[in-house]
Amino acid sequence: MSTEPGAIEVNILDRSYRIACKPEEEAGLLQAVDYLDGKMRELRDSGKALGNERIAVLAALNITHELLTLRLGNGFDIGAFKRKMNSMVRSIDQAIGRQDELF
Repeated sequence: MSTEPGAIEVNILDRSYRIACKPEEEAGLLQAVDYLDGKMRELRDSGKALGNERIAVLAALNITHELLTLRLGNGFDIGAFKRKMNSMVRSIDQAIGRQDELF
């Protein structure tokens, strides 16, 4: 980690970066770093992309495509799934509540 307050040191594709980060956001940032590092390593190991800059741009495009696919509904819509799950939880809670009144 870093000696700078509010900053952490991360490694992406064997290169070190110091990133400003609030303590409460550190876990999420580290997950993002792991995800990006994994995508970049996949591209590098495929042998189709040469150079770290090209690998970074291709990884960014792939991740952006994943995000837009989720947001535009062409893939799994996480928001709709969460809304449906919350609706189901409310229905179950109501059914259990009514059943408790019976006894």
